[in-house]
Amino acid sequence: MLILGIDPGLQRTGFGVIAVDGPRLAYVASGVIDTAEAPRGDLPQRLKIIFEGVTEVVARYQPEAAAAEIVFVNTNPQSTLLLGQARGAALAALVAGGLPVAEYTAVQMKKAVTGHGLASKPQIQEMVRRLLALPGVPGKDAADALGIAIAHAHAGSTLAALAQATPLARRAHAQYRRGRAYRAATIRRAR
Repeated sequence: MLILGIDPGLQRTGFGVIAVDGPRLAYVASGVIDTAEAPRGDLPQRLKIIFEGVTEVVARYQPEAAAAEIVFVNTNPQSTLLLGQARGAALAALVAGGLPVAEYTAVQMKKAVTGHGLASKPQIQEMVRRLLALPGVPGKDAADALGIAIAHAHAGSTLAALAQATPLARRAHAQYRRGRAYRAATIRRAR
């Protein structure tokens, strides 16, 4: 099974493809989709480059599943919005390619790769190198994307088994009836 990992970014979107055979992981490809050729203020052009780049990676390697990093909230809301748009372009390309997409936080990826959620970039790069038996350390963005793919290789089968065993049911208190929210149980005050 081939898994494509995506580390979204507006300037550099990392991608990594790994082959999974039971507990064995093997490196297939990795790289970066760079939007530097677009003018700095031209957001639509940068999003187009990301979308087309991810589409090309999907077409070239034909993965069976994809995983992307979930965007965290920065202290700068504008940066968070821009990163979210880059992530949206990458996700749209994955879905347009017919791939099931899983999502993992940076902490989940770090735990899957290094064993703890506070790992630094060099630690992630080194562990990705070791786990995939690479001759050298991959770049930061490619290492993060490979780490996302590794996290999905480790957790994806477990999550799929859980989803099959216990179907999620909608909760009544989160639904709307005739335009009004209602709760499953009425709370009454003691008088």
